[in-house]
Parts: sequence; structure tokens; C-alpha cells
Amino acid sequence: MQSFLKPAVALSRRDEGQTMAEYGVVLAVITLAVVVALAALSGAIGDAINAVTGIF
Repeated sequence: MQSFLKPAVALSRRDEGQTMAEYGVVLAVITLAVVVALAALSGAIGDAINAVTGIF
């Protein structure tokens, strides 16, 4: 029975780095965080831009 489980254990422990799918997930999470941050700060950003344009 142990010889049958050895390949499964070896596959579960194989570590070859990140795949493209994992990079895609990380990119999606970062993009979502940026969009949420911009949405949360949109009022303050607009006020700051208006303050700068009001100087000139």
C-alpha cells in the first residue's frame, strides 16, 4: 500500500514555483485593491485636484 501512495505524496510535495495562473490571481488581487483604494479616496483626490487648479 505504501508503494501506491509514494507517487501521490511526491506530487503533493513538488515545488516548482508559481505558475501563470497564480501570477494571474495575484495580479487580480492587486488590481482589485487599487480600484477599491481609488474608489474610497475619489472624493479626496477630486478635492485635491480642485484645490490645485484653483491656485492657478
